[in-house]
Amino acid sequence: MRFAAAIALSFFAASAHAQNSGTAKLVDEARNAALGMQKELAGKLMKEIEAKGPEGAIGVCGTLAPNAALEISRSKGWKVSRVSLKPRNALLGPADAWEQKVLLDFDGRAAKGENPGALEHYEIVDEPAGRQFRYMKALPVAPLCVSCHGPSEQLGAGIRERLAKDYPSDRATGYAPGQIRGAITIKRPL
Repeated sequence: MRFAAAIALSFFAASAHAQNSGTAKLVDEARNAALGMQKELAGKLMKEIEAKGPEGAIGVCGTLAPNAALEISRSKGWKVSRVSLKPRNALLGPADAWEQKVLLDFDGRAAKGENPGALEHYEIVDEPAGRQFRYMKALPVAPLCVSCHGPSEQLGAGIRERLAKDYPSDRATGYAPGQIRGAITIKRPL
């Protein structure tokens, strides 16, 4: 009897270890994809700001970010996007219920002093489409970001005009450095 219990316990421990190492692999892959996307966009954004100023860089966030997310989604077979509680583009950036919960958690954790650049969350969830691995990496506001995402009254006239023209339903202003602007979100079927 003890032998059977020991075998069952060792099977359970091996199963839990395999599950944890499988989850660790999913987290590493998602983290690397999110950080790669974040780094690529930051580089393109900086080049555009140097060439055309902050007003000219608005297009980087508006077109290059969704294209980068689409590219990763296609290559990996995942759903990758950027979301926010206050999206600039209401068609591309609204968060679903799970993402809203995580974004609110990120806001609370950042307000309590956690490093906003290190905030991430992941879990395996059961959804109508099946089991999904879900991952989010916070996108904090950097000092440079307030040029287009800071308080409306502090934005340059050219930026306000461009935002009003390109994003008439824009809600992505009023931020200060260190606040959570949104997140890169990844959904991967299991």
